[in-house]
Amino acid sequence: MRPTYLEVNLSQLKQNLDNIRAKVAPAKVLVVLKANAYGHGVDGVAPFIAPFSDYIGVAIVEEGIHLRKMGITKPILVMGGTLREQLPDFFEHDLTLAASSLDLLAAADQLAESTRKRIKVHLKIDTGMERIGVREYEAEPLIEKSLACSQFMKVEGIFTHFANSEVMSLRGDALSPKQSPNLQEIASGEIQERPRNDIVKSSLQLERFQEVLSIYEKLSEPHPAIRHMANSGATLSLPESYYDMVRPGVLFYGVYPARNIKKTIEVKPAMTWKSRVVFSKVTQPGRAVSYGSLWQPEAESRIATVPCGYADGYFRRITNQGRVVINGKSYPQVGRVCMDQFMVNIGMDDVRVGDEVTLMGGGIAPEELADWVGTNEYEVMTNISARVPRVFVGGVQ
Repeated sequence: MRPTYLEVNLSQLKQNLDNIRAKVAPAKVLVVLKANAYGHGVDGVAPFIAPFSDYIGVAIVEEGIHLRKMGITKPILVMGGTLREQLPDFFEHDLTLAASSLDLLAAADQLAESTRKRIKVHLKIDTGMERIGVREYEAEPLIEKSLACSQFMKVEGIFTHFANSEVMSLRGDALSPKQSPNLQEIASGEIQERPRNDIVKSSLQLERFQEVLSIYEKLSEPHPAIRHMANSGATLSLPESYYDMVRPGVLFYGVYPARNIKKTIEVKPAMTWKSRVVFSKVTQPGRAVSYGSLWQPEAESRIATVPCGYADGYFRRITNQGRVVINGKSYPQVGRVCMDQFMVNIGMDDVRVGDEVTLMGGGIAPEELADWVGTNEYEVMTNISARVPRVFVGGVQ
């Protein structure tokens, strides 16, 4: 096997899910497996975690098809935008459609009736994200159409998505539904730990979604079986948004969606990015290292080469900023990060070819890599390329 690989602890993922479930009960938990399970490797994560999940979420129809071909039988919601010509895939592979427009809902219903095949849909309401979905003030026609659909279409749920929930760091313990902040409390300054504008936006989205649910309940009894809104940030900070199901993404993988959000649920990262030293030599002062000659040692130093580069997802922008751990000690990355390799300044320590190198995990958090690059943890994890083997431990080999 290639010496650069990603170790994924399945037992830790299960523990994270258990902790989330304990917090949000009796709400169900949708596990988000999009983007190759946030870089963790969906082929290993999905078969292990699916039996413990209530629902699975993906971004695109191809991800849902891939899970079905793997033998995953749990309900799968395709949460992203869908073109009309993709609708047959939903019927063929028993995927749940996010009905993000009146036209898409009508097209799905027409296809269901003409083929006499069944499809499940969740109505997508845009309460402030401005990405996909029907705005809350335009939702009534969508609701009316959903109630008039053929017997082959089941409107199973209704949902929306927060734009700013990860910045909601509320004073004290997480608020219960009855304690959720209203606009008057925010305006008065009682909630001060984050910019009030961000909290206003999240609370306003919650109010808008509740208004849409009220419309639905007036037009139909009972209301949809599954109402869902809470992503990772809201799962931590806004219990009133739990409704019938929550959708933890990055939180399930053990990473908090913001640095200063209150950690009301204990989770830990499940991935460790490892490699091994493949070359080591002593470099003299003044001898520049790597492309562009951006770094050179001031004194005689041992330089170790690690077989990982920006083609693997170790960003070129990490150049002269990063660090790795070898034999329990932290060392700086030096010189330009190459496509397939990068170098580390060992000083004059005894580091040998074959020694293990930790790029992430083991004291190097995803947040730290994100800071070196000027991005977020999501991009760091999902950017790890497919040519980096995933090794799954703790649950199945």
